[in-house]
Amino acid sequence: MSVPKTKPTEVSVESHVAAIANEEQRNDAQTLVALMRRVTRHEPRMWGPSIVGFGSYHYKYASGHEGDSALAGFAARGRELVVYIAPGFEGRDALLAKLGTHKMGKVCVYIRRLANVDLNVLEKLVARSVADTKRRYPQPNENGA
Repeated sequence: MSVPKTKPTEVSVESHVAAIANEEQRNDAQTLVALMRRVTRHEPRMWGPSIVGFGSYHYKYASGHEGDSALAGFAARGRELVVYIAPGFEGRDALLAKLGTHKMGKVCVYIRRLANVDLNVLEKLVARSVADTKRRYPQPNENGA
């Protein structure tokens, strides 16, 4: 069985963000830290060398593959920020249509500058993604279970 590459580390999120060379991207990363902290109510933690993640959940697929992942997260990749959201949740496409300038992968929202997107819409996307992930992967001991 393979060992997941993306797992929590002890690297400081603050030092990681401070090391982003581009000042605008560094400021945008700080804004995303605040937004995701507010939405998830979790402190940021580095997942692997480049993902700033918030909270965690355990998943198990029908194939038997299982692991842990950040509940919400983002990474600074080259000249873009990548915000990770769940696939296919209700209202996702409508929110993405209102977001502003971005590119989309299956679970990756690529944003060049936060100034080009509506932060309220981005916050709703992250919040709904988190809610959908919690619904699909309920965790033991969550809500007293």
